Amino acid sequence: MAGGQERILRRRIRTVQATQKITRAFELIAASQIVRAQNRIAGARPYRRGIAEVLAAAAADAGHNAGRVLGVPESPRRVLVVAVVADRGLCGAYNANVLRLTERTIRAGAAQGIEYRLMTVGRKAQAFFRFRHIDVEQSFGGFTDRPTFEDARRVAAPVAPVFLDEEVDQVLIVSTRFLSAGSQVVETRQLLPLPEPAGTDADGTQAGVTPGGATPGDAADRRPSEGYTEFEPESPELLVELVPRHVEAEIFGALLEASASEHTARQRAMAAATDNAEDLVTTLTRVMNRARQDAITTEIMEIVGGAEALRQAADAD
Repeated sequence: MAGGQERILRRRIRTVQATQKITRAFELIAASQIVRAQNRIAGARPYRRGIAEVLAAAAADAGHNAGRVLGVPESPRRVLVVAVVADRGLCGAYNANVLRLTERTIRAGAAQGIEYRLMTVGRKAQAFFRFRHIDVEQSFGGFTDRPTFEDARRVAAPVAPVFLDEEVDQVLIVSTRFLSAGSQVVETRQLLPLPEPAGTDADGTQAGVTPGGATPGDAADRRPSEGYTEFEPESPELLVELVPRHVEAEIFGALLEASASEHTARQRAMAAATDNAEDLVTTLTRVMNRARQDAITTEIMEIVGGAEALRQAADAD
């Protein structure tokens, strides 16, 4: 019995060690992708900043003539939500945090009579919302680990028309903002209407908002560019023309930050899994050594008992 237990423990140790090699490889791959993802975020920042500056100037010139294109709706009745998660798992609570926040936003708004439409980025979102009987209008996937601007344009293509055609009053995006390698925050931000000039931050993005009101973030007011700017066409018409460009830039930025957050979360999760595997191997090795000692002790007792029986039989003869 003890020998059989030892064989089982040896098999389990080999299985855990094989899994540990896989998690270690995933950890190293994710760690190598983090720096690349950070560089892509920094590379896209000038374009996003430029779009934000043009928006700020056009919005300041348009003033009250901007209409529904600018500001935060007081009581939106129809809202489009874009949720950004990963195509794969093994990244801790990264996907779950975004999906749960999206579900809470939809459930809470629906209880107030708000009609929601949902778009998802990342294959992990499809099964989540299907299981919870939440309809997904459109779903995109296959590029979350290394998104390109063309991917962002495909995601943004159906977003701007539904707002400009007044099918929805507000467009929100739920994603993970990458602050640093040690800090990522899941947030809800407003894509449309366009942000107010004083609501943009240093990266050209707006602080997170919820339906019916803005949520303060770490945004810093952007100062309008000095000098005189002449707009052609007029600034209200220009704002409408800038809506698709703004949505593309913001979705691309969200995809890049989500990619960096995904790699960071996967690196941490795989590092923890590797450490846990090491601890499990140590524990199983101790149990196996104890079982081996028990087996040796049992064999010695059997040998001693047999020898004693032979001695007593010889004495009897």
